[in-house]
Amino acid sequence: MSRRSYSSIFLLYLLYLLPSIVSDVNLPSDLILLNCGASSTKTSGDGRKWDADVQSKFLSSNSINSTSALEPQQGNSVSQVPYNTARVIFSSVTYVFPLSSGPKFVRLYFYPSTYFNFSPSESFFSVKANDYTLLRNFSAFLTVSAVQPPVGSLIKEFIVTVWDNQFLNLTFSPSPGSFAFINGIEIVSIPNNLYARGEDNPLTYVGTDYFFNLENSTSLETVYRLNVGGSDISGLNDTGLYRIWLDDSDYIFGQQYGVTPLPSNVPIRYTKNTPPYTAPELVYITFRTMGPNPWVNMNYNLTWNFSVDAGFNYLVRLHFCETRMEVTKINQVVFHVLINNQTAEHDVDVINLSGGKGIPTYRDYIVWVPEGIKSLWLALAPNLEKKHAYNDAFLNGLEIFKLNNSDGNLAGPNPGPLVSQPQEKHSVSGDRTTEIHTWRVIVIIGAVCGFTFSLLCAVCFFVSRKKGKVKDFDETRTKTSGIPFSYASGSIASKSLVSGLPSNLCRQFSIFEIEVATSCFVEDHVIGSGGFGKVYKGYIDDGLTPVAIKRLHSSSKQGLREFKTEINMLSMLRHVNLVALIGYCDDQHEMILVYEYVSRGTLRDHLYSTKNSPLRWKQRLQICIGAAKGLNYLHTREEQIIHRDVKSTNILLDENWMAKVSDFGLSRTGPTSVFQSHVSTAVKGSYGYVDPEYYRRRQLTAKSDVYSFGVVLLEVLCARPCIIPGLSRQEVNLADWARRCHQRGVIDQIVDPHLRVDTAPASLKKFVDIAYACVSDKWAQRPTMSDVVGGLELALDLQLQEVMRRRSGERK
Repeated sequence: MSRRSYSSIFLLYLLYLLPSIVSDVNLPSDLILLNCGASSTKTSGDGRKWDADVQSKFLSSNSINSTSALEPQQGNSVSQVPYNTARVIFSSVTYVFPLSSGPKFVRLYFYPSTYFNFSPSESFFSVKANDYTLLRNFSAFLTVSAVQPPVGSLIKEFIVTVWDNQFLNLTFSPSPGSFAFINGIEIVSIPNNLYARGEDNPLTYVGTDYFFNLENSTSLETVYRLNVGGSDISGLNDTGLYRIWLDDSDYIFGQQYGVTPLPSNVPIRYTKNTPPYTAPELVYITFRTMGPNPWVNMNYNLTWNFSVDAGFNYLVRLHFCETRMEVTKINQVVFHVLINNQTAEHDVDVINLSGGKGIPTYRDYIVWVPEGIKSLWLALAPNLEKKHAYNDAFLNGLEIFKLNNSDGNLAGPNPGPLVSQPQEKHSVSGDRTTEIHTWRVIVIIGAVCGFTFSLLCAVCFFVSRKKGKVKDFDETRTKTSGIPFSYASGSIASKSLVSGLPSNLCRQFSIFEIEVATSCFVEDHVIGSGGFGKVYKGYIDDGLTPVAIKRLHSSSKQGLREFKTEINMLSMLRHVNLVALIGYCDDQHEMILVYEYVSRGTLRDHLYSTKNSPLRWKQRLQICIGAAKGLNYLHTREEQIIHRDVKSTNILLDENWMAKVSDFGLSRTGPTSVFQSHVSTAVKGSYGYVDPEYYRRRQLTAKSDVYSFGVVLLEVLCARPCIIPGLSRQEVNLADWARRCHQRGVIDQIVDPHLRVDTAPASLKKFVDIAYACVSDKWAQRPTMSDVVGGLELALDLQLQEVMRRRSGERK
């Protein structure tokens, strides 16, 4: 089973849950977004507005020791705002923020790049928040370089309390002979009791009887925040605190990494002890469990391993919520929590702790990590001393915070060898000192000349576009990497991500060609987006050929696998009902696929939640036939291919309404021998479309695609999504609901009202029968794709015969 087995399965389900949790959002009293180095308000990719810090009221008088840097040499996978400007600092500069009293999230955004010929490797600096040292001799360059593959940007998150009649002073101080920089500052107020507990509710150090009072006077650094068993959660999908929750699969230790079951329909019920702002519902509906085999579970612990700085206390918060249908009462699932090989808590019974099913709860632990220890281990072990209904343990979410030491310090060492630290040289050369001094003079000259230079650049760009005949034509949050809660993304070096990929498969593009084709990925060219990234319309071949350019997240390990899979698969396939892959780009750590341009978008775009006109029945039949032929081609090749992600958004429509199956990132070859009936593999796909037999057995066959296509047929029939969480339990899942209606003989009640006119009853009945057979629970009861094509063609014939009969009757 893959460590990211169910990420894509959960994605649609999680997105559909978002409207239900809007009411649970915390409204912060303070929310500041400062785009450092910017001269005007900008909007980031997530829709939030960032204020400029040039001439800002937050910059103190010592800001003359800094300057703004525009448009650093930015990697293409890094978000524009706040990373496309920076404040470069040569001696201490302080931002002063008048805020309400109480604890605050302080997030610092860094993009280590070359600013005015100063190398990012030469930047070392400290950051203080009032009396607390957040960073000391910090190198953003070394921090992002420590991740493999290297990433481009990072966010450092801290919690600092502002007291009555106090400002929050953030001071950036370069190390001797160096410089500091900051791209963005975010400040968000948080509830007083979110993490602090007070004197009346102390915590006990793990493995001791000593108490620790976690009060608001303690400052914290977020080291890890994980959505255990689920996908990444963006800041916008948090509870109004804009926290980012990452997938936990990179931190699972050992070969036994448990399972991540599909979410149930159990509603999440917050309480006074666990209010809605504690963590989003998306954390509590997904979880990682040891698995269903009690004998296996008796012989291993569910374990995570984290790198940490030695010599600090850590707060470990574990989030739990029991949502499994089979667990209904106390003493059914009981387990132990172990941290660094010491028992943190015996006999954890989530139902007992929370008060019932669907009620979130959390447990806090204080851990001391002594000098010489650089890891923090978390293990969950079932209680085997007593007999319980299930030998199991599970976890929904995890947060780990570093706590300041006695002198208010939170700073740890930089990762890796610090070969370029300025202070290790013990002196600064006269040339370097002169260079920094000269730079201060250049800044003044640059401010005068900046407009002229920008104008010249604009003219050059315009001329180059005219010469290249590039036509005008009609960033999601990058996936974070494994830096301990420095949200990291992007690219640094100009290197290929895809090693060993044959160069003769299809056309290879340079990043320069892609940037020309998309006018440097301007938002006006975006024609689609999703968890993979964004799709742009572009022009290649001197602006003569329109193409669709899909830009994937370069930092996603799963994305890299899917990228290579799609190139290998699509480059070998040629069929009128499959989208054609023209080429790819793996330059500058980018993962970009270039397809033929399909002008009418996805099938889903024409079924529901759309301003497009409803499709006629004949159109729907022709589209379904085309898609079925494409899948049948895959299934009947000498080397069978199983798509694994058939859904209405992966069926594209060209200008002639011809269907083209797309997105082969999850595809794999089928059984390679006549003696094999299936392929044993981890479950992948999209929630609502996954074959239940495949999910139960982890056995993949071409009939799994048939099931998914049956769900698409039902979407075409009913004009509704395959999953709608807000409906009654019977109606949430389209396939289950349609089967139930078909068995009761009331399928006509769920048919798209637009189809009740001019649709031949015999044609409709044949279509319904095909869809019903496709979504049968058992493989053996489902037709082959060849049978589906034949059945749909018969349904089209019946429709055409009815139209001819009616026309004949009208003439008579």
